[in-house]
Amino acid sequence: MKQITAHLHFNGNCRAAMEFYKQALGVDLFLMTFGEAPGNPPWVTPESRDLVMHSTLMRGDKFFLMAADNMPGSPLHQGNNVSLCIECDSADEIDAFFKALSAGGEITLPLQDMFWNARFGMLKDKFGIHWMFNYPLPKKP
Repeated sequence: MKQITAHLHFNGNCRAAMEFYKQALGVDLFLMTFGEAPGNPPWVTPESRDLVMHSTLMRGDKFFLMAADNMPGSPLHQGNNVSLCIECDSADEIDAFFKALSAGGEITLPLQDMFWNARFGMLKDKFGIHWMFNYPLPKKP
């Protein structure tokens, strides 16, 4: 398997969430609203026209997160059933991502060295999404 891409659903604030993640992670964002759907389909309502139908965060040609708003009338049940884990390439990267995504959120486990020889931490961002961060520490000689 090449990768797993998580998909998140929001209740009208998908654009704000994805713009926040774009800035925090320094990646590119593709975004399409329901109103931009080709052919003016009947399920596009005045209430849904500006909501996000599809969005993708990517670096180069690698997709790593997709999200959308629910259609009006489709209830959204937010909870802790989605966690996203970011495997980091360096100590600087894990520190930067953790700091950026914790802005306005809640740190549930501060970054710390763990028994599996990795730096690890967890937080809930300002949109209620749970994140885990992992950076494998260099092997000790």
